[in-house]
Amino acid sequence: MPPPPAVVIRRLPGLTDYASAVAAMQRFANERQPDTADEIWLLEHPPVYTLGLNTDPAHLLGTGTIPVIQTDRGGQVTYHGPGQLIAYVMIDLARARLGIRQVVTALETAVIRLAASHGITAAARRDAPGVYVDGAKLASLGLRVRRGTTYHGLALNVAMDLAPFHGINPCGQAGLTVTSLAELGVAAGLDETAEALLTKLKGALFPDSP
Repeated sequence: MPPPPAVVIRRLPGLTDYASAVAAMQRFANERQPDTADEIWLLEHPPVYTLGLNTDPAHLLGTGTIPVIQTDRGGQVTYHGPGQLIAYVMIDLARARLGIRQVVTALETAVIRLAASHGITAAARRDAPGVYVDGAKLASLGLRVRRGTTYHGLALNVAMDLAPFHGINPCGQAGLTVTSLAELGVAAGLDETAEALLTKLKGALFPDSP
C-alpha cells in the first residue's frame, strides 16, 4: 500500500468568517477521496460566539453585539476573536489509524508541548477537553466527524482581548477563568506561534511521518 500523501497546510490570511470556514470544512469532508491528503488550516476569526451541539442556552450570559452562531462541533459555547489561533484538522481517521479520542489527546498534547517550550506547565483534563494552566483555560477543543474525516479542531488564545469570555460560561463551566499566552508572559506573536504549533501538531498527529 502506498504511503498517504503529505498533509497539506493552509495558512488563511486576515480574518476568516466563521460560517464560511465551517461550510468549507464540510465541503472538504463530503468531497474528499481515498487518496486526498489530510489538511490543517491555521487562521483567525472575527469576534463570534459559537454554540456546540450540547450547548445549554443558560451558558449565554450577555453576548452584546457579538454574533452567536450554532455550529455542528461537539462541546459547549466558546468565543473566537482576533489574536486567537485556530487550527482546524481534517484527518482521514481510518487511514491515520486514529480514533477520535486519540485526535483529541494529540491536539491537547501539541498545545501542552508548545506551552512547555515557553516554560509554562499546562495540562489536559479528562472531564473537560482543552488545555489548562493553573485551572485557567488556555485552549479549547471541539471536533466533528463526517464520512470518516475530522473537522473543526482547537482554539489557542495567543494575544487577544479576553473580555468577551465574560459574556458566557466558557465551555459550559460557570466561573471558569480563561488565559492567553500573552497573559502568561509569552511575547511570541501569532505567526511565530502558528509555526511552532504546526510543528507540535504534526508531531502529535503524525508521529511516523518523515
